[in-house]
Amino acid sequence: MTGAEILIECLKREGVQVIFGYPGGSVLPLFDKLYDSDIKFILTRHEQAAAHAADGYARATGKVGVCIATSGPGATNLTTGIANAYMDSVAIVAITGQVKTFLIGNDAFQEADVTGITRPITKHNYLVKDVKDLARIVREAFHIASTGRPGPVLIDVPVDVQQPEAEFIWPEEINIRSYKPTYFGHPGQIKKAAKLITSSKKPIIYAGGGIITSGAHEQLQKLAEKIQAPVTMTLMGLGGFPGTHPFSLGMLGMHGTAYANHAIMDSDLIIAVGARFDDRVTGKLDTFAPHAKIIHIDIDPASISKNVKVDVPIVGDAKNVLGQLLEELGQAPDTADWLKAVEAWKKKHPLSYENKGKIKPQYVIEQIYEATKGEAIITTEVGQNQMWAAQWYKYTAPRTFISSGGLGTMGFGFPAAMGAKVGFPGKIVFDIAGDGSIQMNIQELATCVCNKINVKVAILNNGYLGMVRQWQELFYKKRYSHTCIYNPDFVKLAESYGGVGIKVTRNEEVRPAIEKAISTDNVVFIDFHIEPEENVYPMVPAGEAINRMIGGMA
Repeated sequence: MTGAEILIECLKREGVQVIFGYPGGSVLPLFDKLYDSDIKFILTRHEQAAAHAADGYARATGKVGVCIATSGPGATNLTTGIANAYMDSVAIVAITGQVKTFLIGNDAFQEADVTGITRPITKHNYLVKDVKDLARIVREAFHIASTGRPGPVLIDVPVDVQQPEAEFIWPEEINIRSYKPTYFGHPGQIKKAAKLITSSKKPIIYAGGGIITSGAHEQLQKLAEKIQAPVTMTLMGLGGFPGTHPFSLGMLGMHGTAYANHAIMDSDLIIAVGARFDDRVTGKLDTFAPHAKIIHIDIDPASISKNVKVDVPIVGDAKNVLGQLLEELGQAPDTADWLKAVEAWKKKHPLSYENKGKIKPQYVIEQIYEATKGEAIITTEVGQNQMWAAQWYKYTAPRTFISSGGLGTMGFGFPAAMGAKVGFPGKIVFDIAGDGSIQMNIQELATCVCNKINVKVAILNNGYLGMVRQWQELFYKKRYSHTCIYNPDFVKLAESYGGVGIKVTRNEEVRPAIEKAISTDNVVFIDFHIEPEENVYPMVPAGEAINRMIGGMA
């Protein structure tokens, strides 16, 4: 087989059904063979969108997402999407073309040191120099991307590796000496954790994206119910525990619920599972959870005690470790008084907003939730739209909330929605977007129309880069420096691509527009003209303790 044929055969054996990408000179041999392949290829209109679509596909399905770009600018356009997947621990394999091997380092046309550029933002990367190594490298790449703490792996394939022939040898077993993830917790640490839980009075479970990655949502619910403990989630953890469950405190942190922040600060034991104690969660580090012992369960040992010193570290897969913990636990702690205190915070500090005047974004999210019966896949852009989506839609199942957490990438939501919809054609997929973020990858309207990827986009149009404007209002004396933006007519723009646009300017139009979008067999932009200076509350100012919040009601 030629190198290009080997690559495609490897992808088929890895179970790849769809690839997102963009052709170019250094991947022409590969694209020539793709022409005859039964792998579905989706031509995006920008390489960044291809990486985000692969990311959204991976998050929605649990499979490895795949994207392809050519050398030089094609490959560098992927880097934002690769970095996004790296920060959020998403399994994607990015395949890039490269100039001929003898030209590498000579500043050849469309050459870039892609392995050098992506080394800090990939779990691992490869530059293939011999066609005989290609099958092994692809096999290793998928193994590394999808096991342990998942992450992106890049394979850089020079054009003269795609053309020559070699015998195809498929490595059935993968054995990488330096890569051996730990999947089960140490029995001694499990016993210590169980003892701490049994003796606690105010336990709280703090769940992150690792719950969803490992498929540990059922074990998490069993643990919460067994020990009668409230559960709070990171942005990445939403859907890992039912948002409708009485023990759910929703999201914690900078824009988390007030009751989640009060509860974690007053707890005597934090059971952290698949979360990394990032700065948006902890706030001022030296004030975080001052009375709490901490059990930290994570498959990545480098994440444990990185930001917050913990008392019982447990390295392992969340699903396995929670299973071990459930078997080890004896008598449940007495948390009756603790649950009453938490319930009092819920009543005293509910999420709320004044629904009068112009359309409120919170109302739009509530109406999407009701119209979809909470069963849609929701993707978001980044900013106020993202936080409102996190606060006001109740996620009851894993892999139904897809958002850029660590990198905070504007332009992520629309292509991620495409990827999710390709993975689940029968599900309703909504991208909740801001009028700034949506314009970052708005060209993917063409991709949606051409491939009948009928996602629905709810644009919360306030005429500002909303989250930056909010900070300018609160901390920079309302000096709105370059945050007021000019927008196109989103309805006409959608129609110009062959999609459908709906403009909404009054409250009574909100629900009918959402229902019309859901019933329309096309990609739909709903342009909601919302209150221009609506803010996301509660809000923890930068550098403050997380129980020192601004506002409870917008």
